[in-house]
Amino acid sequence: MASSPLRTLASGVVERTAALLVLLLIIRVVVAPAPAVAVDGDCNLTAGFVQVDLPEGNFVVQSPYDVPENQRYSYDVATGVRTFWVYADDKPFNTVTATILAPKSASPKKVSIQIQIPTTLQGHDYSSGVWQFEGFGYVPSGTSSTSVMQIHNEDAGAHATTLMLHVYNGTLRYYSGAAVEDGIYDRWFRLNVVHDVGASTVAVFVDGAARLAVTVAPSASHYFKFGVYVQHHDVSPRVESRWRNVTVYTKPN
Repeated sequence: MASSPLRTLASGVVERTAALLVLLLIIRVVVAPAPAVAVDGDCNLTAGFVQVDLPEGNFVVQSPYDVPENQRYSYDVATGVRTFWVYADDKPFNTVTATILAPKSASPKKVSIQIQIPTTLQGHDYSSGVWQFEGFGYVPSGTSSTSVMQIHNEDAGAHATTLMLHVYNGTLRYYSGAAVEDGIYDRWFRLNVVHDVGASTVAVFVDGAARLAVTVAPSASHYFKFGVYVQHHDVSPRVESRWRNVTVYTKPN
């Protein structure tokens, strides 16, 4: 089930200062546990978790209404790399959203992947347990003021996000604040994000090393997103990120 444009509105898009997102790539997660897969490095962060099945058929692209999809998103089957990019004058992925937002002209552009857990007909997201996002990301030099990974909350929630990881001038940051990882440009990095819903905590690891641990506000449900999502200041004319081997894990009760 494709995500409604209203999800974009609910994410606080209308409060931003840039123009609207131009591409949304949505993943629906079919929950089919498989054995946990060890990650590279000295620390197996997925130990005790089971892998959620993510067949390619769950990757559904929503592209800007006036631009062919392949001009803002590409997927290289041979390498498994997904590339997302946005320009300053890009339009939204549908005219309905554009019309609603036009009076304020205040939404950020984004190209991202949303991971949904369709546990009901409405495609509700995860609301309990411990969940982990893992992916290998790459941000080319010159990209600045963009979110590359998020934990998003339910539509119309009190808080749009539980976590956002932004890139500003080569540093990965917790929102626009604390540095998570310096020197993020022009290299592949392994990102693991662990969300313990019951404990209201999020832990972030880069290349197997702990980089952030925060207590977060509870919300009714959550889902993962990754890609590019333009933010408020120091914005580059083009933002881009690349991702491969994206995997979702959950810990059995």
